[in-house]
Amino acid sequence: MKKIATLTLMFLMLGLTACNTVSGIGKDIKKGGEVIEKAAK
Repeated sequence: MKKIATLTLMFLMLGLTACNTVSGIGKDIKKGGEVIEKAAK
């Protein structure tokens, strides 16, 4: 039982960090787009 709880917790933690990583990449791409847009003006 303890082993299953530990594995579940590990998968949840991995899922949360993956969401944060994807969110961070999206923000970086958005910032890059804004810089390019400003340069084009």
